[in-house]
Amino acid sequence: MCDAAAQTHNVKILHLVRHAQGVHNVAGAQDHSALMSPQYFDANLSPLGSQQVRDLRNYVVSSGILAKIQLVVTSPLSRTIETAVKVFDRKLTNESVQNCGDAAAEMSDVNYPPILAYELCRERLGLHPCDKRRTVTEYRSLYPDVDFSLIESDDDVMWKPDARETFAEVAARGLKFMNWLWTRPEKEIAIVCHDRFLQYTLEALTTDCQPSLRAEVSTQFKNCELRSLITENERVVSCLGKFLPSDSAN
Repeated sequence: MCDAAAQTHNVKILHLVRHAQGVHNVAGAQDHSALMSPQYFDANLSPLGSQQVRDLRNYVVSSGILAKIQLVVTSPLSRTIETAVKVFDRKLTNESVQNCGDAAAEMSDVNYPPILAYELCRERLGLHPCDKRRTVTEYRSLYPDVDFSLIESDDDVMWKPDARETFAEVAARGLKFMNWLWTRPEKEIAIVCHDRFLQYTLEALTTDCQPSLRAEVSTQFKNCELRSLITENERVVSCLGKFLPSDSAN
């Protein structure tokens, strides 16, 4: 079904991924006000998040999804970039390869997709330091395999310390992102981003879908969850499947 759909010029297969668990997710679950702490500026992955990344890496390799993806688009925050790189990038550490188990043997035959950072798929902006990004200069030194060429400002000019985006503003930004995505030549794309961004974007994108499909597509994503969608003529037409990683670290 995937292969046949991808051959149609107005069809895209989108693999939507929420970033793996970050340290701010752990703190925020215990005390929501912790998200206001500068301690969680551009939060990195937690130990559980690292396990979730290994689980998802194993899945996209063993299922054959990784071999089909032509482009990975990531939000330019550490937790999303780290998820994108560790799931989809060619260069893994020895530890990461060893933890991929049986899938490690298949990696040498995979054509790995480029990873492109793009501002429009960031998390809801403002107030929370965890949603403020570093400079592009810093990211380029940390993630040399990621393409940051579409980010115009070295500094984060989108995040504001005294105002939080409304849900409607997130949805509008999400639809703008989708309009950009429809112009891309690639037919099978992975997008690594954030729960609120995904939720409000998909709710806006599926207003004319059947209620059952809309509910299936736009409900809250768990950390490192993957949902694969078929879109046709800029509309979501079906959900191909989902993958949920471990809820607890080994």
